[in-house]
Amino acid sequence: MADPAKRLVDLSHVIEHGMVTYKGLPAPLICDYWTREASAALYEDGAAFQIGRIDMVANTGTYLDSPFHRYEQGADLAQLDLASLATIDGMAVRAPHAQGLAIDAPDVAGLEVRGRAVLFHTGWDEHWRTDAYFTDHPYLTAAAARLLVQKGAKLVGIDSHNIDDTRGRTRPVHSILLAAGIPICEHMTNLGGLPDEGFRFSAVPPKIAGMGTFPVRAFAELASAA
Repeated sequence: MADPAKRLVDLSHVIEHGMVTYKGLPAPLICDYWTREASAALYEDGAAFQIGRIDMVANTGTYLDSPFHRYEQGADLAQLDLASLATIDGMAVRAPHAQGLAIDAPDVAGLEVRGRAVLFHTGWDEHWRTDAYFTDHPYLTAAAARLLVQKGAKLVGIDSHNIDDTRGRTRPVHSILLAAGIPICEHMTNLGGLPDEGFRFSAVPPKIAGMGTFPVRAFAELASAA
C-alpha cells in the first residue's frame, strides 16, 4: 500500500522508438517480438501476451554512468552498491541556463553535498527532442567536479545533454567524478518539480556485468507537504 505521506516525482524521459539521445549514436528500435495475436493461438482461455524487443545503445534516454564507463578497472553496473543509487538524500541546485552555461566551483562552494545526490537543475530539458538540445548546453567545469569530490558528493545528476562541455574533445568531469566512484545521471528532466532539499533520490539500472551505462527510471520521494 502506498504511503499517503509520500509522493514520487518522475525525473526520467520516456524512451521512444526512433528518438535520438546523443547525435552519432543510433536511436532505439522498439517492436513486438511476440504479438498478442500470435500468442492467442497457444492458450485456451482467451489469454494473449505481448513480449517486446528493444535494440539500443546503453546511452539512451535518462541514464546512469558507472566508473566502468570511463575506466576499464572501474565498477560496472553489476558492481555498484545499491546504497549509492537508491533512496539517497538529495538536493537540487538551481543553475538556469539563461544565466550562463558553465557551472563552476563558486556555484557549489557553499553547498552541503556530503553523502547526497546533487542534481543540477538548468532547465535545458525544455529542448529535449529538438536540435537545440545537442549544442551549447549547460555543463560542469573540472573545478566544480573536483570540489564535489572533495566535499563528498555521493551522486551527481544534470538535466542537460552532457555533464561535460561537449564543444571540446576532453571530458574532465566524467573523468574526475567516475575516478572517485561517484555515479553520474544525465539527461534528467522535471527537476523543477523538486524542492531544494528534503527528498530522497533513486536511479537504479539493471544489474548488468561488463557495462558501464544504462537507462534508469530516476525519481525522487518527497514528503507530501514538500
